[in-house]
Amino acid sequence: MSQEIRFLTIEVGSTITKVNGFTILEQGRFEHVAQGFAATSVAQGDVRIGVQQALAHLESQYGKITGTPETFVNSSAAGGLRMTVHGLTYSMTARAAREGALGAGAIVKMVTAGQLDDLDLEEIRNIQPNIILLAGGVEFGEKKIVLENAKKLASLNLQIPLVYAGNSAIRKQVQQSFAGSGIEVLLADNVFPEVDVLNIEPLRRIIHEVFNQNIIHAPGMAHIGELTQWEILPTPGAVLRGAELFAEELGDCLVFDVGGATTDVHSVTDGSQEWSLKMTEPEPHAKRTVEGDLGVFINARNIIELEGEEEWKNRLSDLQAIPANERQQELTRWLCSKAVEISIRRHAGVISDIYTPTGKKQVIKGKDLTAVKWIVGTGGALTRIDGGESILRKVCLGAGKYLLPKPDTSILLDRDYRFSALGTLAQAYPAEVKATFRHWVDTETRK
Repeated sequence: MSQEIRFLTIEVGSTITKVNGFTILEQGRFEHVAQGFAATSVAQGDVRIGVQQALAHLESQYGKITGTPETFVNSSAAGGLRMTVHGLTYSMTARAAREGALGAGAIVKMVTAGQLDDLDLEEIRNIQPNIILLAGGVEFGEKKIVLENAKKLASLNLQIPLVYAGNSAIRKQVQQSFAGSGIEVLLADNVFPEVDVLNIEPLRRIIHEVFNQNIIHAPGMAHIGELTQWEILPTPGAVLRGAELFAEELGDCLVFDVGGATTDVHSVTDGSQEWSLKMTEPEPHAKRTVEGDLGVFINARNIIELEGEEEWKNRLSDLQAIPANERQQELTRWLCSKAVEISIRRHAGVISDIYTPTGKKQVIKGKDLTAVKWIVGTGGALTRIDGGESILRKVCLGAGKYLLPKPDTSILLDRDYRFSALGTLAQAYPAEVKATFRHWVDTETRK
């Protein structure tokens, strides 16, 4: 029998449920012991079915789990919180609020800037959000439009939480606007307290708390929550936390998670001094973008249409969620490559020329990735199909039109599919997770 499983992570994904067993070594790092997979069973009315099947798969390879391992859970089974975001200017508060939402379990369905109108309110009703985010104004700045937006949102009478993360000088008035509306008002620090200053962590914490209240709506998830003393993390938040700890231990990093429906890109870097003075807007140290139209199964047709490749459109009959032969794998490999290329262009900073009274000037909008030392590929498409490393190597081009990682960037593939599991364990064991990442890198670089 293998080593005893002392820690168990459960990930209830939108399509696949994964369980991972770990022990902890004297060196103070986690050792990956066993793993099991099963289809997520939301459609069967209870996610516990898929969890039990994944555990059975793990035990079929490892042996029966003895004792009671400490259990951690992350999930995207409820699909994330549908969120609408409303600020004053897109380039400032609305954008900052959107950054705060990503990684905390929210999916941003709508962003508005300025005064809300009747069409905006109608769209919000149609979206039926799980949570609304209202922001606007630096500290002691603009008040009038934010208060008018508060009153209009209150008129919707939606029985959902609203987070206010704007000018703190009008907090009480905002709260009063929602009195008797049935909308619970949650207060976060201003996401944009000063010009060129982002403050998103307090907002992320509140959205994460709302996620935890909402995730139990996935059938059976409340019972899964009883297995752990820790919070259920949104899976993207677990990956982002893993990326942050990886960067703290080993240097700036970029993490790609290519899935069947979406491609998530996480970056943890402040960029290089070379380009910092040309930035037009502040960027968060840890950033995540979700490309909901880029997936290698559910959104495969969309990738092909974006690329305009008739040859691959004619091969859609080869598409399988789990490719079984070389022809199917070849299609998935191409789709994965295109998902990575498109998503990095959307995530990375763009260099543009503007003309001023003193002549032409270069400016940058977006995230500078030129200081990234490591690229990590996770998710089934990048790690289970041959060619993942070469796919990631193609985007290491350095500064051109886009501020991409340099050609000498190191690449790691999460072949054991444990990155999100380690991010979940980091709730209680951040030092051990860092040590595990260090050992992983040391092992890979010795090969």
